[in-house]
Amino acid sequence: MLKVRELSVEYENRRVLENVSFDLSESSILVLLGANGAGKTTLVRAVNGTVPAASGEIVIDGRRQGAMSRHEIAEKIAVVAQENETRFPMSVFEFVLAGRFVHGGAFGWESDADITAARKALEDCDLAEYETRLMNHLSGGERQRVVLARALATGAKILLLDEPTANLDLAHQAMMFRLVRERCDKNGASAIVITHDLNLASEFADQIIFLKEGTTFAKGVAREVLTEGNVKSVYEVNVLLDENPASGKVRITTIYSSSQ
Repeated sequence: MLKVRELSVEYENRRVLENVSFDLSESSILVLLGANGAGKTTLVRAVNGTVPAASGEIVIDGRRQGAMSRHEIAEKIAVVAQENETRFPMSVFEFVLAGRFVHGGAFGWESDADITAARKALEDCDLAEYETRLMNHLSGGERQRVVLARALATGAKILLLDEPTANLDLAHQAMMFRLVRERCDKNGASAIVITHDLNLASEFADQIIFLKEGTTFAKGVAREVLTEGNVKSVYEVNVLLDENPASGKVRITTIYSSSQ
């Protein structure tokens, strides 16, 4: 579905991402972890084509990204970004419906399928009662859920989520990841998710990449990547690892101590 090979990105002659490679297969979730400034958002933006690659290759469904138009990329990839402020008053329903533009609709030319997809996405994100509310009247967490609903409404097979649980309470954090997991399992979609929550990554990721200073520090399944040594090296904190008794997944507890 998505192949990234030896990808490097430069800003002002400075390498911020260097030789990153991975495959994103159908129905899978890849989680990107790393300290602030490690290159996670840059990687997502490069995959989406919003920042150019200095070298390397990105292949989407067998086609080189560089040979695809912005419209073609938008048909394949939907983004949930950290910045989701709207520039002018727009209702929640209008905002989510606008995500259907890749299907030829949006504002005045929407099909019944577009409207159905938008309303289904709002229901899935616990936003059915928010249709007429204005985006600029929502809390940060509510906006984040609306942005996810818009991404789901597009029907894109690849979801890119940059800290999607920011500003969300515990219940909606779990809902966010559950919806992404269900979309991947039931619709053959895939997702790349940036998060700072190691336990959510452990629970939901099929593959994890630890980025450090723009390079791949570790890559693999949660039990291979989420080790005390790796976490200490990337975040400079000590942790305890055990097993979540409910899921059997590795669980990480930070040690808050002045002796670190």
